[in-house]
Amino acid sequence: MKKTTLSLILASALLAAAPSLALAQAGQQAGAAQTQGTPSQLVLENTQRVLSTLEQRRPEFTRDRAALAEFVKSEFETMFDRDYAARQVLGRHGRGADDADIAYFADALADSLLRRYGSSLLDFNTRLQARIVSESALPRGLGVRVASELLRQGGEPIPVTYLMRQSGGQWKVFDVQVEGVSFVSTFRRQFDNELQNKSIRQVADELRGGRVQVDAGI
Repeated sequence: MKKTTLSLILASALLAAAPSLALAQAGQQAGAAQTQGTPSQLVLENTQRVLSTLEQRRPEFTRDRAALAEFVKSEFETMFDRDYAARQVLGRHGRGADDADIAYFADALADSLLRRYGSSLLDFNTRLQARIVSESALPRGLGVRVASELLRQGGEPIPVTYLMRQSGGQWKVFDVQVEGVSFVSTFRRQFDNELQNKSIRQVADELRGGRVQVDAGI
């Protein structure tokens, strides 16, 4: 995977951020709850909010990378169902694993990912516009698929698909696909070999220590 594609996946994950905020706003607006609480509407509204924040705070984030890291981490933790996504990344290696081990791996993966690629969001084009293409149910009642496009001047639209599920009464993202490249599938392939010979906690510890890194060169 090219670094630019992984950066787009990270940015796209943030663009669907803070569903709890959107749901709260919807509840405050009489007559609007039926439309503003849907996954598609959350993606659309929060895309513009996060793009706007990145643009408005760009000078601050450029000189203060700690502030950027805090913003990225806060948004990512709010909207991403990290434990469920981690189980998908672990695949067969996560079957029957303790919840504590899954959470430990999820934290290590997210921290490594954001530490290595979070600053790339400063290069992201914040003048993009989002368009919802479709919303459909996933098989076996697992959630919904929201297909969208990021529209850019002078270029082809960038297809971005969000896989979302209900967690704690909120819609949360557990996979992002940019131009057909999946966050979950990419890292499942990367960690498969490691997990054949090591425990989940061993791989997580190596991620935390920098001995294993998320790789944009897949």
